[in-house]
Amino acid sequence: MNATIVPIGPPTTPPSGTTDAEAVLSWIAKRYSCREFDGSTIDPEIVDAIIESGLQAPSSCNQQNWHFVAVSDTAMKKRAREISGGNHHFEFCSVLIYLCFQKGWTHDKFSVVQSVAAACYQMMISAHLRGYASIWNAGIGDTKAIAKMLGIPPTFEIQGALCIGLPKPNAPAVKAPRRPRGEVWSWNKFQRPHYAIYPAKPAQEYPFFRITNSKNPFAEWRPRIWGWDRVADFRGYSVWAKSPIAGVYRSRRQGDATSVEVGLLSDVPPGSRVLDVMPWGGTHTTELIRKLGPEVEVDVAELAQANLSFIQERLRQEGISRPVGEVTIKDGHIPLASDSTDVVTMFQVLEHAPEPEKLLDEVHRILKPGGTALISVRNLLSLYGWRYLRTESKASVPNQGPFVPMTAGKVHAMVTRRFRIEREIGISLRAEADAAVYEGRLTRRMCRLFALRLVKP
Repeated sequence: MNATIVPIGPPTTPPSGTTDAEAVLSWIAKRYSCREFDGSTIDPEIVDAIIESGLQAPSSCNQQNWHFVAVSDTAMKKRAREISGGNHHFEFCSVLIYLCFQKGWTHDKFSVVQSVAAACYQMMISAHLRGYASIWNAGIGDTKAIAKMLGIPPTFEIQGALCIGLPKPNAPAVKAPRRPRGEVWSWNKFQRPHYAIYPAKPAQEYPFFRITNSKNPFAEWRPRIWGWDRVADFRGYSVWAKSPIAGVYRSRRQGDATSVEVGLLSDVPPGSRVLDVMPWGGTHTTELIRKLGPEVEVDVAELAQANLSFIQERLRQEGISRPVGEVTIKDGHIPLASDSTDVVTMFQVLEHAPEPEKLLDEVHRILKPGGTALISVRNLLSLYGWRYLRTESKASVPNQGPFVPMTAGKVHAMVTRRFRIEREIGISLRAEADAAVYEGRLTRRMCRLFALRLVKP
């Protein structure tokens, strides 16, 4: 699991006269996905040339049943952003190209889809070689609304959208990690490390068309079945599903609850050491650092180096310049000395852990006597928990990794065996967004989030 994260820098054109194959391929490999465009315009002739490059890609049966709709109109790009559910790069790229194909011809093995994908990538290379950044998205929103906006007939499928433009000067210029050789190809027979094969519920077969993002009968959500290594692999790569820009991963369900969770922390004296455990995209880390004084040492513990690299770039994009240490958790073990840490935070983490009791033991071990732990979990005994059981858990595992909400009562029992509880609260009786705090004995254990401030005796 030695993923490589490559700092790229802003796109430029390749050196004049570059003809060596390896040099050209090396230049092409520097292409990265950009989500922060500067909103500048682009010459329509350049767009035409980029699309023309895509038309040179192979096409199933050479029928070329693809169609590309280039959108440069400001109002239409804004509407595209709204339809997508918030992809801001749809609005601020120079041109948004919708990728379509005619339905009904050469669908075996998705051949017509493969054709459009090949053309799309060729356009991305063409844009990159011309000094432009790009990003391809399948998450485009309601295709009926897009078809209405663009006048696309119902016999054509809208497969995705390609954004092209110049990045903002401060946009993350970093290529997401690529898997190392030996994980994704083999000779003469299938060979792949077990941690790079994600578990599915046992079945005699796995029909492709029974599996969708919103409904996957084979999805395995239990972290204990995944194990630490596969959870680490999944989270380390999937976090890069979004560029580490400021504000990313602030979910609608979470709302303002992050501030409430972090707000459980009392004043931390200068010279203290704080460890933020498994924050994934760094949202909690960002709020935590902003709350702490500059003389407090902050470390982040994650399961994969790729995840730590993402968080570091995310913090930079948030304007946080202070150094943040990195700790890599291995098989649930936190490689820090016993009685070495003043504060440990684990926000919505236990439900992701293959061995939550082991993780709590580690937190107890590394905390100094009198040290503080902040812990929150998604509560199974809540409206959110009911929705999780009825709908959410029927879908594919999300990019944040497999998890199963825990009841507040179970968490309370787990922590009281190790810590003294200073405060416990519930956050939101609703299934999402609301961040109202409840402290009543019954209501706090019925909220979406159950949060505690703990002290090591």
